[in-house]
This record gives sequence, C-alpha cells and structure tokens, in this order.
Amino acid sequence: MQCGLSAVFNIAMSEEKKIIAVDAMSGDKGPSAVLGGINQFLYQNGEDKVTFRLFGDEKRLRRMLTKYPRVGRNVEVVHAPGIIKGTDKIMDIVRHAQDTSMYMAIKDVREGNATAVVSAGNTGVLMSLSKLALKTVDGIARPAITTMLPSGAGDSRVVVLDLGANVQCDETILFDFAVLGSVYAEVMGKMPKPKLGVLNIGSEETKGNETLVHLNHVLTEHKDELPYEYLGFVEANDISAGKVQVVVTDGFTGNIVLKTVEGTAKLIKRVIVENFKKSILAIMGAFFLVHVFKRLKHKIDPRSYAGAVFLGLKGFAVKTHGNSDALAFANSLKYASDLIHANLNGLIAERAKSVEPIRSQLQQEKQ
Repeated sequence: MQCGLSAVFNIAMSEEKKIIAVDAMSGDKGPSAVLGGINQFLYQNGEDKVTFRLFGDEKRLRRMLTKYPRVGRNVEVVHAPGIIKGTDKIMDIVRHAQDTSMYMAIKDVREGNATAVVSAGNTGVLMSLSKLALKTVDGIARPAITTMLPSGAGDSRVVVLDLGANVQCDETILFDFAVLGSVYAEVMGKMPKPKLGVLNIGSEETKGNETLVHLNHVLTEHKDELPYEYLGFVEANDISAGKVQVVVTDGFTGNIVLKTVEGTAKLIKRVIVENFKKSILAIMGAFFLVHVFKRLKHKIDPRSYAGAVFLGLKGFAVKTHGNSDALAFANSLKYASDLIHANLNGLIAERAKSVEPIRSQLQQEKQ
C-alpha cells in the first residue's frame, strides 16, 4: 500500500496553473489582509503558477487593487454583495448564504472553476457550507479539520485531527480520520509510514470509553496490515514530545488541544518578552541569542501554520485564522497551492479503498 501511494503521488504532481477561490471579505482585517497576503504570495512564489478569483464587494476590491498592481494582474474579481460575520450562527446563515463571498467562493470550487477555497471567516459556517456543497471523498464518512502543530525538536510537526468539525465520533469516523491523517502526514509532512496514535486519557488498552477501546482493539489486531505505524493510545503530553506524528481524536477534544497549543505559544512569547525587559543584562543576553529566538518564534508562531484544511472533501477548503494578517494569509494561500499540487484527494480515495476490509469489520462488530 505504501509503494502504491508514493507512485501515485509522483504521477499526480502537476505543473498546471492553479486557480484558488478567495473569500475576500471575511476575517477581522478583511480585504486589506487578503490583498496584502496575495501580494506576498506572488512575490515569494512567482506569478506564473497560481491565479485567484476574489469574491466580495467589487467596487471596494477594485479600488484597493490600484495599490497592488502585481495582484491586479493575477486576480479575477467576482461581485458578492453578502458577508458572513464571525458572530453569525450556523443555522441562521446556511439557508441565506447564496450571495455571500464565502458561499460563492465555495460554490466556485464545486463548479470546477477553482480547486481550493481560502477563507478567514466563521469556522462553523465554512465547514457546514463546504460539506454541503463539496461532499466527501469516496470511502470517507465525514471530513475533518486538520493542520500540523509544533512538536518535538527542530522543525518537526504533528498532525492532529479532528480539530473541531465533528464533536461526536464513532469508531468508523475515527478510523476514517486515521486514513485522512496518515495520507496528509505522508504527503504534506514528508513523513513516510507515520507513527499514529489515538488520543486517550492513558496509554493502557483498558482506558477510555467503549468507542476508543473497540477502535484500538481492531487497529491493534490489524497492525501489520495498516499503511501507518500504529502506536495505540497516546496522551496529550505525547503530542509536544514528538513521540507521535498523527493524533486521531474527536473534534471536541481536538479543538481543546489546538486552543491549548496556541495559548501556550502566546504564554511563552509573553514570558520571554516580559523577562527581557527587566534588566540591561537580559537585553544584552537576548542580543547573543537572537538566532535562537528566531527559531523559537517560527516554531510557536501560529502564523507559520496559519491554514487548517477541511480534509476529506471533494475540493479543498482552507480556513485561516480570523485575525490573520497579510503574512498569515500568504501562508494559507501557499498551503492551498501545495494541497492542490499534491492531488491529495486522489491519494485519500486510494488509501480508503485499500483499508476498506478493516473498516467493514469495525462496522460489523459495532452493530
């Protein structure tokens, strides 16, 4: 299974020009961060590989584009009069989203005009609209939100999913997350046969609820047949320790993990800044450690992993932070471009098919 996936990956890498649909109106900073981000992306990656379709207030966008000639050469503006606010509730907006910048950008992917959509908008609404419009890849029951979080030494990362799309998950859904996460880690994270664990309150086989115990039993039984190295149950402290490369959990727990990681990163930054302000000696010491702090900043800065993808959909929906600045948005656009380049969905469908017998056993035993 591993060799087949690698072979398909090599064939799938395409040099064709990519088209990304962008929700230009969402997020705290709105079009200014979006256009600034596109400008940075084009400056760093060139103007011959990606074009963008911007959805939003046409007059406002065209007026702002006069400040970004590079962006103006590489975008098509599509008028979308409606805006989904960060405070809007899912049920209130889903039925009335047809003319919004977010929905029209998602619809652009469904209609084949673009391959990915990027938005800084309301996560729940983006997830719901994307799932309704794009549907899931064959062999996958539900999509999951995932990204790579800092872990271990150096530049190592860990893939955690789900980060908030599915609050309640049964064994089959968690099994599918393992498929999604292992492919994502292997292709996007360059982690051959990644080490995968199921998040639990302890590493013992008897710990956790019935769903987790059953899932662990089946995965352990078929350990040698899986296309990833299954470690069994892992605990939250294993995530930052670098012991595991893919962590599978439900969206409720995963979102808590994400917010904890981001909060810890902000705490570290705040403590360092406060302590170096206390004395001249500390400031002088910081001067000699500037390269160390640059590496630490890159490691823990949320902008360095600004994009999270709704993995498992027929089309890529990338969510960037609501408070994203131009740098964070540029990173999200690069992220979307890389996802397209890797043909990730084709690889996910192949892997899901290869492990279908194990998935069927899991379903039968559950019944």
